[in-house]
Amino acid sequence: QVQLVESGGRWVQAGGSLRLSCIASGSSFSIYSAAWFREAPGKEREFVAAITRAGDTTDYAESVKGRFTITRNNAENTVYLQMNSLEYDDTAPYYCAAGPSSRWYIRRFLAAYDYWGQGTQVAVSS
Repeated sequence: QVQLVESGGRWVQAGGSLRLSCIASGSSFSIYSAAWFREAPGKEREFVAAITRAGDTTDYAESVKGRFTITRNNAENTVYLQMNSLEYDDTAPYYCAAGPSSRWYIRRFLAAYDYWGQGTQVAVSS
């Protein structure tokens, strides 16, 4: 079992930056791939970014590529999402997820992950 707790979400003006953190506890976090998803009001939960268990490979949704960066520190059981050049459409609660590395091939889908955090709200004003 892995417990995930996100933090760092807040209100920010368009063009600004935020760094989200996800701290894991329980089983060894380093054996899992990790990802960030978001779920805007009235929309389905969507993939944002993912990172392999070793942190050597990443993947991004087209809408955030070049603006967001996912990283991890396995010694601290933490995954980060650095968000730059924020836009109004980035407004949503952001969720951290962890899943077995064997599902990396479906990393953009919810089914790749067994563990989810409660979310942290990001609000971007235009």
